[in-house]
Amino acid sequence: MVRSYDPTRPVPRPLIEELLELAVRAPSAGHTQGWQFVVLSDPDSCLRFWNATTSPDEDDDAWLQRLRQAPALVLCLSDKDAYLDRYAEPDKGWADRDEAHWTAPYWHIDTGMAAMILLLAAHDAGLGSCFFGVPAETVTAVRDEFDIAERLFPVGVVSLGYPAPDLRSPSLKRGRRPFDDVVRWV
Repeated sequence: MVRSYDPTRPVPRPLIEELLELAVRAPSAGHTQGWQFVVLSDPDSCLRFWNATTSPDEDDDAWLQRLRQAPALVLCLSDKDAYLDRYAEPDKGWADRDEAHWTAPYWHIDTGMAAMILLLAAHDAGLGSCFFGVPAETVTAVRDEFDIAERLFPVGVVSLGYPAPDLRSPSLKRGRRPFDDVVRWV
């Protein structure tokens, strides 16, 4: 995850399109592909995002100041209704759209997998990227600002740009959990 970007180097649209072409090949339950992406790739649209999601009292936040330099943001949106509709189709066997059939919210999971492919593709293309969330209290403002349908939920945002010297996250001091703590063989 890169949080510092060179704001003087925009990411070319064809490169963003190439990255998203890979992202939309992510696996999805029932091949539903219930994701959408809103690309903000100019200073004005990125500023509109930051104005909708942050307040002036956060202007001193060093992490946020660095992240705001990213020349492109990709809003990763999930569409729960697409999954409920898809699994009510005859080949899936559920006669209704009842959410209780689902053991996990695959609409969010699948969108997260697409976002991960976007992050990996960005790295392979020599870009920096970071996945971060939209604060819950600002979701309505983001929907309003970018004309995002109510049925679409912002799972997160991927910032994209050419990396600048970065500061390591203090969270890294925690280290990785031991392999044997997270993997169990039976």
